[in-house]
Amino acid sequence: MNDELRERVEREAEKHALLNAVKHRSDAAVGAVMGPLMGDNPDFREHADAVPGVVGGVVARVNELEYEDKRARLEELAPEELAEIEAEDEADEHDLPDLPNADDYDEIRMRCAPNPNGPWHVGHARMPAVIGTYRDRYDGWFCVRFDDTDPETKRPDLDAYDAILEDCNYLGFEPDAIYRASDRLETYYSHARDLIEMGGAYTCSCSGEAFSELKNSGEACPHRDKGAETVLEEFEAMIDGAYDSGDMVLRVKTDIEHKNPALRDWVAFRMIDTPHPRAEASEYRCWPMLDFQSGIDDHLLEITHIIRGIDLQDSAKRQRFVYDYFDWDYPEVIHWGHVQLDAYDVKMSTSTIAALIEAGELDGWDDPRAPTLKSLRRRGIRGEAIVEAMVGLGTSTSDVDLAMSSIYANNRELIDDETDRRFLVREGNQVPLAGSPPDEANPPLHPNHEDRGVREIPVGDSVLLEPADLPQREDRIWLKGLGCFQFTRDVLQYTGEDIDVVREGDVDVVHWVPAAESVPVRMRTMEGNVTGRAEPGVAAIEPDEMVQFERVGFARIDRHDDEETVAYYAHD
Repeated sequence: MNDELRERVEREAEKHALLNAVKHRSDAAVGAVMGPLMGDNPDFREHADAVPGVVGGVVARVNELEYEDKRARLEELAPEELAEIEAEDEADEHDLPDLPNADDYDEIRMRCAPNPNGPWHVGHARMPAVIGTYRDRYDGWFCVRFDDTDPETKRPDLDAYDAILEDCNYLGFEPDAIYRASDRLETYYSHARDLIEMGGAYTCSCSGEAFSELKNSGEACPHRDKGAETVLEEFEAMIDGAYDSGDMVLRVKTDIEHKNPALRDWVAFRMIDTPHPRAEASEYRCWPMLDFQSGIDDHLLEITHIIRGIDLQDSAKRQRFVYDYFDWDYPEVIHWGHVQLDAYDVKMSTSTIAALIEAGELDGWDDPRAPTLKSLRRRGIRGEAIVEAMVGLGTSTSDVDLAMSSIYANNRELIDDETDRRFLVREGNQVPLAGSPPDEANPPLHPNHEDRGVREIPVGDSVLLEPADLPQREDRIWLKGLGCFQFTRDVLQYTGEDIDVVREGDVDVVHWVPAAESVPVRMRTMEGNVTGRAEPGVAAIEPDEMVQFERVGFARIDRHDDEETVAYYAHD
């Protein structure tokens, strides 16, 4: 890399480092700078091996500045981009569109209707985030209703009921009411009886294959014209468990020639031999299909607005047949696309995650490699950061991509100001010190809060450096909080120079830990475990507190074992 190119890299890196630091009101991060830097300057890519080293020095210099100085320098270099950042800060507070016909209702009432077959993955957070936000905006009401009427193919997990409520609270929303559909079977039976008496439903003993042929050809089932008395008798026999699975179903009469075969005489109740895992529901064998159960509940709970996936458009159409029989008004419906998530190797699927846990490939639902809310919580990601990202996706009918970097950026804004700094060296190289450096280093606990004081780090005879930070022969480095050293004769020789050598751009700033008194750390990350050693004060940090390992990233202290401190990595 020649001098002219190096100057360009430094100039562009300074701009992007300032943008990153000012936008998030925190120290700039090399990883966050590299992406936009290389994107704006594709000619840098052929020097990809050398660029990070230059960027690291620039980022270190930028991070030495106070926030107001960073902003002033950015106004010099990129006034238009600074204006964009500040305009975003002043943007309208509502990312979500107004609910349709909201003024027509005395109270906005919504529901979150999870299947309790496991704790929530990240994609599940979108529903409570959005309806909780709407509830707060309209001073409305929302419930969590567990749609747990499938004890076989989507068998409920008894632990998931409480786990989902914990996840909801983690996101910052407490439901106004909680229901379990498996407690409400008698309600569904009662409405089914009413529907039968209206002539709106019939019992059918056709095999699935036989009915499918009739349905697809637009032909009526031979059982369709049974009298209501006979249908009621057979439905009561279903309730009494007189039939085995597959022997009998109750169908809603629709239009057997409807242009959409999926809407023709759909199943409302079926027999399931597998007992429900909840003791309170274990005796039932006649179970409603979701479209019937959910449709009845939405009316009885006076739900005004339903948000559901675009793939469930047929559900609304099926349920409207039932609503028409009962002369009910159907709620307002918003359909949205699916959330697609980057950054994880594990599929965002409850059944997939459960299978990996059972196989021992994941430690549990809070394994950092699992795309679950329990995992994010254990890593120290705040629920508010997730909600903000989910609300920002809006309610588009298109599938939307959620970048984990947006959640991380939100979380960084929430925690940066209150999180103290520490040093952690991964796979460190031990280097002796010479030249009588200070006995103790005193870097600040937080660069923007002098009032919090400093750390007291004993220096000793040698330090540990990360391999990438080991200088070339005769080069100088600045050990953060300690001073300037020159690498000569396999030792770091203390030079006594002041911080001007860093400001002039001649010396890189690196983190370090004392070789003798550092503490072992195992940091759990999405890519696996990372081991290293941290400055001694880390051993005194209370579990569940956040820390920023300088030049590494934010982490949550999980516990202190006899042999090591365990931390969970959050983000850079």
